[in-house]
Amino acid sequence: MQVTALSELSELVGHQNTIYEATAPVAMYVAGVLTHPAAMTLRPYRSVPFRATLLNWLVSTAYDASDEIVDRIEQYFPGFLTPGSIVAAFRGLRPMLYRAVAPFLQDSHEDVREAAGLAALILAEHPALAQHRDHLAVHARRILDTSSDAPNRRIAWKALEAWGHDVSEIEPFQEEPWDCGPHSDGRGDLEPPF
Repeated sequence: MQVTALSELSELVGHQNTIYEATAPVAMYVAGVLTHPAAMTLRPYRSVPFRATLLNWLVSTAYDASDEIVDRIEQYFPGFLTPGSIVAAFRGLRPMLYRAVAPFLQDSHEDVREAAGLAALILAEHPALAQHRDHLAVHARRILDTSSDAPNRRIAWKALEAWGHDVSEIEPFQEEPWDCGPHSDGRGDLEPPF
């Protein structure tokens, strides 16, 4: 049942990295069930608690509405973030989602701790959460020191850089071209192939 629910969560609510009308209420529900004892059940064939998977879904969803992604989309679709839009409504939930994620920053399970740290780093872009950034820098550095996942390390590095922390001793991460796929000839996805 839990595996099916996680699959549905990814496929229906997070399909193609899009923020849908259902995303905000589902994110609030996911945030609400993080403390449920069943969230510490290990996923079948993995030694990762469901809580880590739920937090990773919040990471992915928050990233899809992050300043970086919204700025990129605004280049092609001005007005994408107008007040009252679905994305603006979701971004308004970031302080509430942060409060749900923050208790897991010190979790005993490494996967839960890293997922909570990543979620908190992205959510802390919200101006109301600026006072948490210095505290979160410790978590960002921990992710940089311990994570083997390059995208997770990139999120931590970008947060530290955006918040004015010295990242000169850390090798910068190679940026993925926004408008070029892995087999691209350099044209953007929005350009016709002829």
